[in-house]
Amino acid sequence: LLLVVAAVAAPVAGAAKPKAQKTIVVSVGQQMLWAYKGNKVVLSSYVSTGRAGFDTPIGSFAVLSKLPSQTMEGVIGGEYYNVPDVPWVLYFTNGGHALHGTYWHNNFGTPMSHGCVNLPLDVAAWLYNWAPVGTPVLIVS
Repeated sequence: LLLVVAAVAAPVAGAAKPKAQKTIVVSVGQQMLWAYKGNKVVLSSYVSTGRAGFDTPIGSFAVLSKLPSQTMEGVIGGEYYNVPDVPWVLYFTNGGHALHGTYWHNNFGTPMSHGCVNLPLDVAAWLYNWAPVGTPVLIVS
């Protein structure tokens, strides 16, 4: 995985040092997540992305909204689901794709979801508190 970080112009003497940008990167192929602050990895974890037919979208996104807990219910691909009290939800598409805590399995490293990025509970809580709305989310193959 190669993460390209844009060069930053040299700061003016006496100017405040700019904050390093936070970015979340998810590799569908590796079933891994990395949280970057600038070019430094501050967190990494196995995840579970969408299983066959329920693909997690590839591309550049951003955290659009955050909810500490939400019941997720719907029908995707003819499959009904109702999962109460999903914790630490960070939506990154308007189509319902989110990074979120997962209490119903511990099979991280294997695609398991309906397109969301399933996270271990401790990782989800940390990411929820670390990443503000607007944080870039890069999903790669």
